[in-house]
Amino acid sequence: MDALLFAPVAVAIALTPGPNNFCGLNNGIRAGVGAALVATLGRVAAFAIFLTVSAVGLGAMLLASETAFSVVKWVGALYLFWLGWRAWRSREFSGLEVVEGGDVKASGAPVKLRALITQEFLLGITNPKAIILFAAIFPQFIDPAQPAVRQFVVLGAVYLAAEFVSTAVYAAGGRQIRRFIRTSRGVVRLNKATGGFFMGAGGLLLATNR
Repeated sequence: MDALLFAPVAVAIALTPGPNNFCGLNNGIRAGVGAALVATLGRVAAFAIFLTVSAVGLGAMLLASETAFSVVKWVGALYLFWLGWRAWRSREFSGLEVVEGGDVKASGAPVKLRALITQEFLLGITNPKAIILFAAIFPQFIDPAQPAVRQFVVLGAVYLAAEFVSTAVYAAGGRQIRRFIRTSRGVVRLNKATGGFFMGAGGLLLATNR
């Protein structure tokens, strides 16, 4: 096991586009990079559960069980559809407000970090791709000649740290996007784009195979 060699692999995997990374982008737009990083605690908690499950050998069982995999997949897809539909219909955008003349500015309202953390957790825990990652791909980096528990802890910590790096990248991008949202029409378009992505991600999730 070489954590330094695994680190760039972990960052590359963490940067792969998906619901959680889009959530980080979305949080960057609405609440800023700092809040998005705090919200990542929810994602990391979900992935830490998968890591633990994988470490004790239950991950392979979940991956092999068609019923368990399908349940996680459908719950995740329905949650994404719900997020998407809610965003699509909204004419407001948290963190922004429309002022006189139709312009948009930061609302100054307090950021609800608990809600952002919960959303990140739910997106992470209902993503069957995380099961595939931790139950099928992650163990390939484990050296059978060394204690398995220590390796899971070290490599797991490296991967979870990579998720914060990924969030920082996506949230910073979101913060830049926010600079171009200057009208109420822009807010509506952003909401529709957000809703469309989440619903599209839900559709792709349903097409996921083990």
